[in-house]
Amino acid sequence: MKKGDPGDERKQHAERVAALFDLEVEDAVFVEATTHPSFAHESPGESDNQRLEFLGDAILDFLVSEELYTRYQDYNEGQLTRVRAQLVSTQALARFARHHEVGAALRFGRGAGQSSLSGSENVLADAVEALIAACYCKRGIEGARHACRLVFDFGLEGNEQIEAQDSKSELQERVQALGLRAPVYHVMGTEGPPHEVVFEVAVSVGGTTLSSGRGRSKRLAERAAATVALHEKKFEELVQVAPTAEVSGDV
Repeated sequence: MKKGDPGDERKQHAERVAALFDLEVEDAVFVEATTHPSFAHESPGESDNQRLEFLGDAILDFLVSEELYTRYQDYNEGQLTRVRAQLVSTQALARFARHHEVGAALRFGRGAGQSSLSGSENVLADAVEALIAACYCKRGIEGARHACRLVFDFGLEGNEQIEAQDSKSELQERVQALGLRAPVYHVMGTEGPPHEVVFEVAVSVGGTTLSSGRGRSKRLAERAAATVALHEKKFEELVQVAPTAEVSGDV
C-alpha cells in the first residue's frame, strides 16, 4: 500500500486510538467498535458498533458516577448529577474524540466516508462509548475504568463550566473570609509510568497542611486536594490559633 493511501492513514489513526484505549488494532472487538453502520450495511457479515455503544453508554454512566462519588465527597446528589451530565454528554464525548482523532480511525461506507459523518457529534460520541465497551469486553472492569478516566480527566481539564473545577476558588474564598492567608499548593510526589503519571498535591494555609489530593495532572490534583479540604473543614480550626492581626485584617 503506497504512502498517502487513505486506507494507510486510517490504519495509522486506528493504531493510535487502539493504543490509547489499551487495545490491539487486530482485536475483533476493536474492529467492531470502530465500524460505523454505513460500512456494515455495505459489507455483509460485518458488525457495526451500535450494540457496543449501548453497553458502553451504561458502563460510562456507572464508572463516571463512581469516580465523582469518590473524588467529590462534599457534593450532594444534585451537584453530582449535573457534573456527570456534563462529562458524559454527546458534546463532551465528541470533544474527546476530536482531540484524539477518533473519527479518522472509523470505518465508513464508501458514501458516508466522504460526507460529514466523520465529524458528526453523535457518530463520534457513539464511537467513544463503543470503545469503552470494547475495553470492558477485552480487559474487564479495570480496562473500562482506565478508558472512562481518560474521558473523565479530559472533561475536567477542558470544560471550565464543570462545577468540580470551582473547588479551588471556593476554598480560597472561604479561607480568606475567615481572615486567613490564601491556600498554597505543592506537589508531594508522582507515581506511575510517564504516559499515566499521577500527581499527589497537598494544600496548606499558613504553613498548616489541610489535605492532599491525587490526579493525572497538577491542576486535577490541586482541585482534588481543595475538595477534600472543603469537606473536612480543618481550616476553620486555624481561626482559633491564628494571630489576632491576621484574623481581624481586611478580607
